[in-house]
Amino acid sequence: MSKKENYEFGTIPASLDALKALPEASLQSPFATAALTVLALCNFGTNEQESVRMLNFLKGPQPLTNYDIQFLRDRLKDKYYKPFSFFAGATPENNYTPAIPYRLEIFDGPYSYITPEYAKLKIRSAGADTEREILLRMKTSTGEWFLWENYLLADIRIPKGADPWS
Repeated sequence: MSKKENYEFGTIPASLDALKALPEASLQSPFATAALTVLALCNFGTNEQESVRMLNFLKGPQPLTNYDIQFLRDRLKDKYYKPFSFFAGATPENNYTPAIPYRLEIFDGPYSYITPEYAKLKIRSAGADTEREILLRMKTSTGEWFLWENYLLADIRIPKGADPWS
């Protein structure tokens, strides 16, 4: 049986300090770390440097490499709507404008826990036909869950406002 966790945020934190102030920032759950990853990615289009700082916090002892940062730039260039597509109410028809409060549903599957230190979780995007995955890794000495691999940023349907055929 799959486990689901729902998260609700009144705002998208615009700074690392604001992200750290959230209760989920204790990183005691892989689901919470996954939710915070989406929030951090939402900032990439408005403040790349702060978004990277947030992601580095979520990465823990293994920060983003220059390659990782360039990968994010490539995946999000002119497509900053991608992380917003994971929130409830965001659809291609409304240009991925989520409902407020911002709600995320994160779930696991039959192959989420191949080893006790890793969790591969899933998040639905309104712009994709299949769920997107995110891999988290537990630091066994502290029990904290950190972002290990992000598979959230594959292309999705473009927003209606950007579609020349709509």
